Amino acid sequence: MAMKSKSAMSNAAALGFRAHSGWAVAVAVTGSPGSPIMLDRRRIDIADAAIPGSKQPYHAAASLDVRNAEALIGRCQESSAWLAAGAINALVARLSETHRLVGSGILFGSGRPLPELAAILRSHPLIHTAEGEFFREVLARASERCSLPVKRVKEREVWDRAAGVWHLELRPLQERIDTLGRSLGPPWRQDEKLASLAAWIALAESA
Repeated sequence: MAMKSKSAMSNAAALGFRAHSGWAVAVAVTGSPGSPIMLDRRRIDIADAAIPGSKQPYHAAASLDVRNAEALIGRCQESSAWLAAGAINALVARLSETHRLVGSGILFGSGRPLPELAAILRSHPLIHTAEGEFFREVLARASERCSLPVKRVKEREVWDRAAGVWHLELRPLQERIDTLGRSLGPPWRQDEKLASLAAWIALAESA
């Protein structure tokens, strides 16, 4: 992939997300491999505490019949989508004053298709998998609602993919990510590192 010119990328920025059950780490990045800049870093809530079970909707649905399970998951999905869109919209509104938002990078799992709901609810490992996909999809749909093209990045491949799009060896990339964290101060955990990589992939691969 041909890299864009410095002038073309000077004010471009992208968002990155790593989801958990009911919340996510969100970052915004700009710059280049030589001068990466973190524009924003925050935790966003994507589950409505007023809805029982909203942080783990498939766990909550496991004791219900399929019809009621579908209703609960649907209600949780609607409220989570609303919360995610509001949080992303706020980020976009703030950043758009100085930058051109070009995309959203979201960390996903293996991408294996899930079976029907009844089969998911009979399997504890599948319940965990489904919940992970639930919150990642919420972020993806919310990003699209905010007119941000979504880059789905498999988490196990994120370091290699980022190194490829930025034309860096893995070790120098890791050092730059660590250096960026030291310049910002805590927190700079795995969540922030991987969300930043996803954002830089979205930035590099933007049209």
